[in-house]
Amino acid sequence: MRRFLLCITLAFIIVSCTTLIAFAQENKAISVFIDGLPVVFDVNPIVQGGRTLVPFRAIAEALGVKVEWDGDTQTVSATDNKTIVKLQIGNKTAYCNDTPVALDVPPVISGGRTLIPLRFFSEAFSCKVEWDGVNWMVKITSPPKEMAVIGFYALGDSRTSSWSNLFGVPYPETALGNTDIVGELALGWYSLDKDGNLLTKSRTGWQRPDGWEAVLEAASKYGLVTEMVVHVTDGDGTLTSLLSNDAAMATAVGNIIKEAVLYQGINLDFEGLGYNEEDEKLLATQGAFNKFVQLLAERTNEARLNLTLTLHAPNSAYKGYDYKTLSEYADRIIVMAYDYGTKPEPNALVIQAVEQSLKCVPKEKLVLGISIPNENSESLISKVGIAKRYQLKGIALWRLGLLTDEMWDTLKATVKIKEIINDNGNSPQPTEIKPSQQG
Repeated sequence: MRRFLLCITLAFIIVSCTTLIAFAQENKAISVFIDGLPVVFDVNPIVQGGRTLVPFRAIAEALGVKVEWDGDTQTVSATDNKTIVKLQIGNKTAYCNDTPVALDVPPVISGGRTLIPLRFFSEAFSCKVEWDGVNWMVKITSPPKEMAVIGFYALGDSRTSSWSNLFGVPYPETALGNTDIVGELALGWYSLDKDGNLLTKSRTGWQRPDGWEAVLEAASKYGLVTEMVVHVTDGDGTLTSLLSNDAAMATAVGNIIKEAVLYQGINLDFEGLGYNEEDEKLLATQGAFNKFVQLLAERTNEARLNLTLTLHAPNSAYKGYDYKTLSEYADRIIVMAYDYGTKPEPNALVIQAVEQSLKCVPKEKLVLGISIPNENSESLISKVGIAKRYQLKGIALWRLGLLTDEMWDTLKATVKIKEIINDNGNSPQPTEIKPSQQG
């Protein structure tokens, strides 16, 4: 009898422990990442019937999907303008573009939020979903997105050649290479002195290479838009001196416009403004740069040229950039959200830079600058993911010549590839040019 009771007791303990383990697993915290970035939920995801359910609005917004909730029918509708998904609370049948789809578990309401099956919802919008059972983590990769991809093209050596990295072959040969990813070249060939003279060789190493005309010919062949980059730093006071002299500014603007006839646009990269400045001195620095950009913008509008500004991030140590005013003059702003002191660049600070920029700059004008030496093929996914999540104009890569094959593979998996008819460059389709340029 004792042995029988002991067996019953042991069986009860085993069943109870198994139930508790299953319960603990069902209620264990689940992390969800999209393109390497965490998704924040106000109600925790749950597991039911072996399926992960998540708050629909948070996941939809992270994927850039528009959502609607019909309280009368308890129906969720979501669309990305190509796919329409509908789910109903308690209903195991969902609809994707009006086609019924059987679900293993239905949507539910938990904590006042509507939770939907994560895998079905994500895959309906062409995402890849991976479950990490060890860490209770869901990894989602969003589909390749069409966006501007700007490559900074600067002088390198045989190991860091912008030409070879872009075209995939040594200079002066050309091939399709990676021109199906990069749509625009920011050509780092120019600088200015304090008197406004345009330089093709600067003290900081920026210079126009011999045979530069071949770069423009190859760019045209593969439908790449080109901008001349004018790079000046304020380490020796050159920039401060230039911006405090009206005659020098007028000379600089005239020289830039004269040279810009060779390109589709101008990229102004004035670095180092406002370091350790505050109050009236900082306002004066911002005002001087605003004035220069305004003068240049008036001329670029007349010449039907794009004007791009490459700026230190708002959360950097350089505060001399009035983003709100500058965005009124510029066609685009590249925010240099890098050099925060660690590698890879911390996503939290990059996101902070983007969010601060978006307070002053429309998302359609904002481009995320990415420092390739500070990233790897894995971290690059999350940087492109930030541009996707905030629906930015695109990304700018500093610089060509430094991207590894693995990085190019990452870009081709996350950015929509351009259509180029053949390797001979027939019928190339350049990326967007200012409307007034198109006649």
